[in-house]
Parts: sequence; C-alpha cells; structure tokens
Amino acid sequence: MGTVGKAVMAVMYCSFCGLESRQVNRLISGHGVYICGDCVTKCVAIMEDRPDRDTLPLRDREDYSDDELLDEIPRVAATTANVEADLRARVDELRQRGVAWSRIAAALGVARQSAWERFTHD
Repeated sequence: MGTVGKAVMAVMYCSFCGLESRQVNRLISGHGVYICGDCVTKCVAIMEDRPDRDTLPLRDREDYSDDELLDEIPRVAATTANVEADLRARVDELRQRGVAWSRIAAALGVARQSAWERFTHD
C-alpha cells in the first residue's frame, strides 16, 4: 500500500487515535488512512473480545471538550485529504486506462456529470 501517487502528507496521523507518526512506534498505511501499533493492539483485543486493563474504549464526541474537538479538526482534515487524494489517484489511473466516466460514476454512485466535474483537473 504505502504512499499514494503524488499525494504524500508532511505529517501523518493515526486515523483512529489521532497521534502523529513521530508520537508512535509504528504507523501502518492503508488507502489514504493510517493506524498506529497501539490502535492495532486495541483492535485485536476487541476482535478477540478480551480487552486488557490498558485498553480503553474510544470516547464519544459528546464527551470531548470544545478545545479537544478543536484540536482534533486538523487531524481529521488531514485524514480526509489523504483519502480524497487516494480516490483521485485511482480515478486518474482509471481515466488513463480509458475507463468511461459512466463506469467511474456508477462505482461512486453518482451521475456521470457529477463524477466528471469532481475529478476533472483544471
């Protein structure tokens, strides 16, 4: 998976806990998203239905203070930008292969014109 096309973020964040890559031991990349080793461990514990004492459930947004929510916005925006860049790279590849806008639009669940307008570069 690794990096996606030309869109590489200067600072990568775990898409689950929001920690920067320099704050975690390891960051695994997916399609425009990332997960740190600690979150993988938590996910494994949840999947095995045996959460350990150090595994805390994720908090609901309602439990965050205004400042905590504001602090999260840059990381969420960065994740959104990475996912969008990955999607654009895939659409670009499909267009280079000659795939019709109608097929791309159908895969996205939108009208052909909407797909064309969204992904046509200036």
